[in-house]
Amino acid sequence: MDSFITIRFKRATAKRFQEFSKTHFKSHTEAMATILDFFFYNEISPKEKLGPTGRTIEANLKKRINAVIAIMRDMEMTQTKPTVAMMESLFQTEAPKKKPLILEKKFMGEKNEVRFKEKGNPNNEL
Repeated sequence: MDSFITIRFKRATAKRFQEFSKTHFKSHTEAMATILDFFFYNEISPKEKLGPTGRTIEANLKKRINAVIAIMRDMEMTQTKPTVAMMESLFQTEAPKKKPLILEKKFMGEKNEVRFKEKGNPNNEL
C-alpha cells in the first residue's frame, strides 16, 4: 500500500477540488493523477488559454452562415432570376402574328353588295 503525504491548500481551493473529485472520480488521488496526466500528455500549461469556447465558435459560425445566406439571396435576385427569365423568353415559341398586307383592304371583303350589274341577268347574286 502506498503511503500518503500532506499538501497544504487554501480552504476554498480544497473544497473546489473535493467537489470536482467526488463528481468525476472515485478518489482524490485518482483525480489529481488524471489532471496531471492531462497536462503532461497534451503538453500544455494550466495557465495558457486553449482558444475560443464552444459558444464563441457557434456564434461565429452563425454569423458566417447568415452572411453566406445573404450573399446567395443577393445572387439569386440579381443574377439567377433575370438570367432564367431571359432564357425562358428565348425558348418560348409563339406563333407570329399575321399582319395584313398594306395593299389589302379590310372593308372590301365585308361588303356583299354588287356594284355592277349585268344587263342580261336580272338576278345578280354572288
